[in-house]
Amino acid sequence: MKVLVIGGSYFYGRVFVMLAAGEHQVTLVNRGTYSMEEFGVRQVKGERHEENTWAQCGEEYDAIVDFCAYEPGDISFVLEHMAGSTAQYILISTVDVYRRGTGLLTDEDAPFETRRLPGEAGAYIAGKIALEGELCGQCEKRGIRWTSLRPAILYGPYNYAPRESLFIKMAVQEHWLPEITDADGSFQTVYVKDAAKAVLSCLGNPAACGQAFNLCQDGSMDYHSLFQAIRRAAGKELGVREMTAAQAQAMGIALPFPVAAGETERYSNEKGKRLLGLSYLSPEEGMMRTYRAFAGVF
Repeated sequence: MKVLVIGGSYFYGRVFVMLAAGEHQVTLVNRGTYSMEEFGVRQVKGERHEENTWAQCGEEYDAIVDFCAYEPGDISFVLEHMAGSTAQYILISTVDVYRRGTGLLTDEDAPFETRRLPGEAGAYIAGKIALEGELCGQCEKRGIRWTSLRPAILYGPYNYAPRESLFIKMAVQEHWLPEITDADGSFQTVYVKDAAKAVLSCLGNPAACGQAFNLCQDGSMDYHSLFQAIRRAAGKELGVREMTAAQAQAMGIALPFPVAAGETERYSNEKGKRLLGLSYLSPEEGMMRTYRAFAGVF
């Protein structure tokens, strides 16, 4: 298949391109900060909202995979200005589009968040919600099949976000990990390679068309199980320092995952497993592989 990837040189997109390049003819559109040509892909360098970028994409593509649509208009600009055409548009969205605080297990039919949440995170969520509607409208108008993928917290090799790598670095360099005594929140994650395989399973798949899918591992983690997984991956004794969340933050230890039970959200992955045959590593195995990838860097 001919696949046009928007983004694709950083984390999630990078892992997808590395997998897809062995099976498909991939064209990558991004700013060109990092080259991916070593994987046998064609790379088009340009800005998303420059018409000339899309003038260079004059082929008939079987699918577009969009990793970096964030604001309203991002999808429509591509479809209006690309010189070629596509049969399918896959948007990488997020589970954060759903209404928060329901206390329910959230499946793909759950209502979206209607409140405008504060800060950069709120702007990001609002943008993804708007793009979900834009995806459906623009694709249906043009006779393009669409799919929305909504990953939970992504982790794994190449992750540039300061999340699990913060604690792996602490384990490698400082030989201890905190134990957050008042953390009763939990969080759902998805190993990046599993998420990349989910995109591959959607390419040209009739079961994926006109559908949205949550991407998340079975079960959840909390800070205790996260640190236990890192300790097992390290294969050596690590010190433990008990502290509250406030004490950790006062020490400059970031806590990037939900700390309190009130922040916990739960998502269902059953639809993707049923319609697409998706499967997931356990959080423990995924963290083991992530530790191995980062340990040598630190």
